Amino acid sequence: MAEHHITTPVSDDVIAELRAGDSIYITGYLYTGRDSAHKKLIDLVDQGQELPIDVKGQLIYYVGPTPARPGKVIGSAGPTTSYRMDSFAPTLHRLGLKGTIGKGTRSEEVRESLKTNKGVYLAAVGGAGALISKSIVEAEVIAYPELGPEAIRRVKVENFPCIVINDMYGGDLYAEGKEEYQIKE
Repeated sequence: MAEHHITTPVSDDVIAELRAGDSIYITGYLYTGRDSAHKKLIDLVDQGQELPIDVKGQLIYYVGPTPARPGKVIGSAGPTTSYRMDSFAPTLHRLGLKGTIGKGTRSEEVRESLKTNKGVYLAAVGGAGALISKSIVEAEVIAYPELGPEAIRRVKVENFPCIVINDMYGGDLYAEGKEEYQIKE
């Protein structure tokens, strides 16, 4: 398992280097969004309209941060459960989204989409929202402010820590971990 320092936006070549189990430190910009924002994005796609963000080469962090304390750019910013975005992710992958960041497992459809569209699913450590927020140095709401914490934000990150869970080759860290420790008869 390797350690990678990547800068967004990311190319297919960068994604091709990542394997399930690798540690990743991201510098650059991420977009944030949860299920309500994703539904609005997919509704726009279905209507043939332009998205408020260009997802090509980008990563979306599934987070609904708490309000920022005075002097801070963002509040606690821990990952949310990713499966709630599973019905939306393949469409965004087809539009060029290179990865998502959250917690928990992804559906077979999402894992297949990562292979087809050369993407990755990354996990951020659940329960570590206050610590993770220290790697976020700027945050700006850019779409759907009416959604409050679930609005789409553009956040600038420095050494944002993640682990590759699903890679573009079908690697699945969660499945590999279960298999490794499963009692064999």
